[in-house]
Amino acid sequence: MLRTLLRRRKKSLNIEDVTVTDRPQVRRAVLAAALGNMMEWFDFGVYAYMAVTLGRVFFPSTSPGAQVVSAFATFAAAFLVRPLGGLVFGPLGDRIGRQRVLAATMIMMAVSTFAVGFLPVYATAGFVAPVLLLICRLVQGFSTGGEYAGATTYIAEYAPDTRRGFLGSWLDFGTFVGYALGSGLVTVLTAVLGTDGMTDWGWRLPFLVAGPLGLIGLYMRMRLEETPAFRAETEAARARTPGAASGTTSEEEKVEEDIEQARQSGHGRLKEIFTRHWEAVLICMGLVVVYNVTSYMVTSYLPTYMTETLKKDATTAQLLILGTMVLVALTITVVGRSSDLWGRRPMFMAGSAALIALAYPSMLLVRAGGALLPAFGCLILGLLLVCFAGTAAATLPALFPTRLRYGALSVSYNISVSLFGGTTPLAVSALLETTRDAMIPAYYLMAAGVIGLVSAFFLHETAGRPLRGSGPMVESAEEARVLVAGSRTEAGRRARDIWVRLRHPGHRHHEDR
Repeated sequence: MLRTLLRRRKKSLNIEDVTVTDRPQVRRAVLAAALGNMMEWFDFGVYAYMAVTLGRVFFPSTSPGAQVVSAFATFAAAFLVRPLGGLVFGPLGDRIGRQRVLAATMIMMAVSTFAVGFLPVYATAGFVAPVLLLICRLVQGFSTGGEYAGATTYIAEYAPDTRRGFLGSWLDFGTFVGYALGSGLVTVLTAVLGTDGMTDWGWRLPFLVAGPLGLIGLYMRMRLEETPAFRAETEAARARTPGAASGTTSEEEKVEEDIEQARQSGHGRLKEIFTRHWEAVLICMGLVVVYNVTSYMVTSYLPTYMTETLKKDATTAQLLILGTMVLVALTITVVGRSSDLWGRRPMFMAGSAALIALAYPSMLLVRAGGALLPAFGCLILGLLLVCFAGTAAATLPALFPTRLRYGALSVSYNISVSLFGGTTPLAVSALLETTRDAMIPAYYLMAAGVIGLVSAFFLHETAGRPLRGSGPMVESAEEARVLVAGSRTEAGRRARDIWVRLRHPGHRHHEDR
């Protein structure tokens, strides 16, 4: 009985179990992942700020409201194919590696965004023009299905356990820098060229910038190495393969190998995700809802809401949102570091509760006249957004084990984004058009806050802990030695406690008193 209990005790670590991260490689990984996200959101920023202009160019109508809804419908269409991209790229990234899939998604994003700048307009090509725009958006959405989940997985699997929140927050830093660059470029072009100039030809320029950005991002991603966690999982999978060690395979081993191959296939992985990890999938989807509804409300819908619904000056509205994005970018790494210290769960719970309480007052401030009160409203929304943005990249990958992480996160994230996140501008603008209630955005944010609060309640804390299916990751050899020594001391103490309790059943250890 003693031997059985000793075998069940928490195992002590060996030095080989601990991965010491390579700081230059970690920096390159973070930079390359963030640059891809920056490019994706550069496109979103451009599209959000030019929704009215693109509505005039591609969807001529007597109703400005119908033009905006049509433009946002095309925007939302890209999100409807994101789950398909997640179903393809996610399991593929778990099978062939994160780095190669991330390079492929970068190429697709750059080409499809660059192509928008060469599209014919409705006045010259008729119905073909919006169809071509829709195709470009669908390609963007398909590639994006593997982008964010892959980038978060890549950074999480490279980051030391105690700094995963801080390093992961740089990914979303790239998000908001990209949005600020895209929206800032549109603001400058609008001021220089005017509304007529932007409608005639100026709308093409921001999309053409995506070409050089894509080449830079592709170059950086091609130089990356595969993550330590994926390499370790691949080696372990090879060791588990029947007949791998001897090089010979019996009939029984062939059957076992066929079973293992089916388990490793895309279909097998998806089945395992939804049968064995359904709880993590639901938690992930709930957290993604509150993050993305808030994000797309502020970044993609609010500029149009202020100009079309509230009839504010376009330049003022653009500058308010641009200032909000700058605020988020400046504070996001602080929030990421705070999540390493205080935990991911408290950050999500506090942010969700604050969103429920402050969404309505914030929108009242946004609706006020002048620029000062709307600026305060945007400031509050930005601070609410950064609670989720600075925490998500470290929280979501930790929900799933290494061998399924990319696929599980891709599927969960993209289903949630497609149904609730990317459709936010379309849903809110349609509800507003139907109800004529200018506070619809506040109600929508409050509902997302409730979903986020419930999801965070069931979230298990992961700050400072190894990823599921992986060993500890530290920054130096000295930290590794200290960790191993500490684990052996703890294992020895537990074995001693078991021995004492077996020899003296009535004895209680001093820590139990």
